[in-house]
Amino acid sequence: MSVPASQSASRAPVQRADFGRVSVFFGDKNGKYPDGNQVLVNGSDTRAALDAPLVSNSIGPEFDAADLVVMGHVHEDHMAGLHRLPDAPVYVHEADLDAARSWDGLVAAFGVTDPDRIPDMEARFKRDFFYAPRPDAQGYADGAEWDLGGVTVRAFHMPGHTAGHCVLLIEPEGVAFIGDIDLTGFGPYYGDASSSLSGFRSSLARLPDIPAKVWITAHHRGVYTDRARFMQDLAAYAAKLDEREERLLAMLREAPKTLAQLVKQRLIYPAHYESPWVDASETRTISQHLDELVADGRVAVDEPSVYRVT
Repeated sequence: MSVPASQSASRAPVQRADFGRVSVFFGDKNGKYPDGNQVLVNGSDTRAALDAPLVSNSIGPEFDAADLVVMGHVHEDHMAGLHRLPDAPVYVHEADLDAARSWDGLVAAFGVTDPDRIPDMEARFKRDFFYAPRPDAQGYADGAEWDLGGVTVRAFHMPGHTAGHCVLLIEPEGVAFIGDIDLTGFGPYYGDASSSLSGFRSSLARLPDIPAKVWITAHHRGVYTDRARFMQDLAAYAAKLDEREERLLAMLREAPKTLAQLVKQRLIYPAHYESPWVDASETRTISQHLDELVADGRVAVDEPSVYRVT
């Protein structure tokens, strides 16, 4: 589903929106993957980039003059502009730090274990996202703050999508960059080895408590300035978790199945979609739902590892 980064570089002029000292540069199709939306925060002393999606390669001097980068989380599509800032400090939540520092760390975070798929995955990331690890990346913890001069960025640890996923709040503007809690119709993604379904549920429940009046997603939705609409879309996004659970139960009502059979049938991706990480993602996603259903007594496991509805 990704496109060559060279296509991103030749795109039309980048659209933007400004909220005080916060600037949002919209990626292609409002930041739909493989692109994303770039946030820049302009303090009186320091300019910070929040993530570095493909669109950052088309912004020019405003992005290239960033003094530091704060990553909300680590995935290939959020690292696509880091090559433009080789000397800028890069800050990553400590739970995602290994994924930022090395290729092996990123592969481990994804949970891709098939050695035949990993070279293709690396080639895609280098071709489509200018991928390069940042061994110099520095870790931060929940509550970390960056004072940029008259404006601060504060990290709220909101795991689920990745172990280190954070929402970044810019104050006093009251702008929250909510990253890959992206409120899209696809729903939450928690298919990495470092992802957590239960963590995502908790993060979605806590998100409305962050004191924001503007919410920016990394992908597709873009900017919310109306809290009622934000809350409505957040509720629909969270409901995808229960929809997937019901779809998984329906698959098991057809007949008891092994995890491998469920992965082949697929829960989140369409049958025709292929990528090096699809099987690993489906396995991780389905396994987490099965664990919840077994714990709730709604599904039982028979030998040899066959799941059935109770």
